[in-house]
Amino acid sequence: MRCDFADSILHGYFDGELSDAGAAEFERHLQHCVQCAVELVDLDLLSGRLQVAQIYEVAPAPFRKKIRANLRPAAPTPAPASPLSRRWLAAAALLLVAFVVWRVIPRFHGEEDYQVRFASGIVDAHLRSLLPGQITNVSSNNPQTVRAWFEGKVKFAFPVGDFADYGFSLRGGRVDVVQGRTVAALVYANREHLLNVFVWPTGEQDASPREGSRQGYQWIDWRKGNTEFCAVSDARASDLQQLQRLFMK
Repeated sequence: MRCDFADSILHGYFDGELSDAGAAEFERHLQHCVQCAVELVDLDLLSGRLQVAQIYEVAPAPFRKKIRANLRPAAPTPAPASPLSRRWLAAAALLLVAFVVWRVIPRFHGEEDYQVRFASGIVDAHLRSLLPGQITNVSSNNPQTVRAWFEGKVKFAFPVGDFADYGFSLRGGRVDVVQGRTVAALVYANREHLLNVFVWPTGEQDASPREGSRQGYQWIDWRKGNTEFCAVSDARASDLQQLQRLFMK
């Protein structure tokens, strides 16, 4: 089964298009996913091959003469790399990427640093949702209506519940982007507070909740059944803990 990260994030990471937080999360994932590590190495080797392949069309002689007339004398063109040299270049690229994955990434992006970046991305997404007209794409307190709206908009299934009897009433949902990944967001109201529960697929094992705070907002993150959840709000930490327990039932 193909890793979700390979389809959604790997190429953006390789091209340097991810945010710092998104890159840190992918690097953390690389420590556990051989498939993504191998594909990243393959991309690096392909890039190296294209750079040394000298794939080009020869310009017509009159056009070359016209261009050269406006240029200073060029330095001698180096001879093409031999097949043996190319093999050494490919081997060097492989060793370099393997070294980065094995040594540099774990050293500079530890768990503590990852949680700081993770919290920053989650809280930023929550704050964006509080702007006028951004909180929901579908407004309903009916779990079936909200679940049906998400079908076809995200490529994974997840539970949707209304916990109004426990003080958390469903308001609706939307599709959002957190750290370069498309996620589902369920919206709940608890007294005067709005809570976002971000949901996305994961290949990592189930995990107990992790909690934290940033800029006055509380967050709690957990994984269950190949799905990761993260609830964020300015509500009390105990309220987020209660909502997390409701999702786990």
